[in-house]
Amino acid sequence: MIPFVKAHACGNDFLILEESAAARRHPELARRLCSRNTSIGADGIEFLERRTDGGFFLRLFNSDGSEAELSGNGTRCVAAWLAHSESLTEVAFGTHGGVRTCRVVEADTPNFLIESSMGVPRVMPRTIVLPGAGELAGAMVNVGNPHFVVEVDTDDFSFHGMAWQTLGEQISTSPLFPHGSNVEFVRIRSAAEIEFRIYERGCGPTASSGTGTCASAAFAMALRGAARELTAAAPGGAQRVAWPTENLPMLLTGPAEIICTGEAPV
Repeated sequence: MIPFVKAHACGNDFLILEESAAARRHPELARRLCSRNTSIGADGIEFLERRTDGGFFLRLFNSDGSEAELSGNGTRCVAAWLAHSESLTEVAFGTHGGVRTCRVVEADTPNFLIESSMGVPRVMPRTIVLPGAGELAGAMVNVGNPHFVVEVDTDDFSFHGMAWQTLGEQISTSPLFPHGSNVEFVRIRSAAEIEFRIYERGCGPTASSGTGTCASAAFAMALRGAARELTAAAPGGAQRVAWPTENLPMLLTGPAEIICTGEAPV
């Protein structure tokens, strides 16, 4: 049996497993344990490595078994678990997308409010051409992992006459992005409020995304004149984003909740 923790951040749910128990079976474990109909179910697994110097490193595997650089929401879920289990109120995680530091703002187990330093976003306007959709003007945004962000003005987030889920899958898996891309469809409601939908690479539509929140906010701030501190709402809930200047790290504040602990067959 392998011990696990399940947690979610705005409905974006993750399993947390100790790296020492993974036995190099990361993709297989992610595909099997994340299955919602035949196993525990989750959007991905955060594998927590405890390093000899006392530090931590996270490896994220999506529900389809693919590895991603990092997850903002997943990192926050691990920080919530360590706050609960080891009373850590501030923790830095190494990831393949850079170091991410989380600070507990409020704690009322199983609920936590956590501020994360998410690095300095890079925003690059780009127009892509997709079969059947034509030219799509948007931006590539890197927040430690890749995103393509487009602005929409429709209530259902459709774009170019296509459902956002359909277009998101097409963009995410396009040969234009050899390693795939997360995709966000952003509606700017005011200078201090945006709303968006997420098609997540390796997972599909999700209720929330921490890096997707940051990418959407960076797009709105850098290219649409949005306020440097704003609320970004997804189906799973709202998070707060602050980006003082384009040379400083972006700060993301949002909830994380521990759902349960248990053991799963290996």
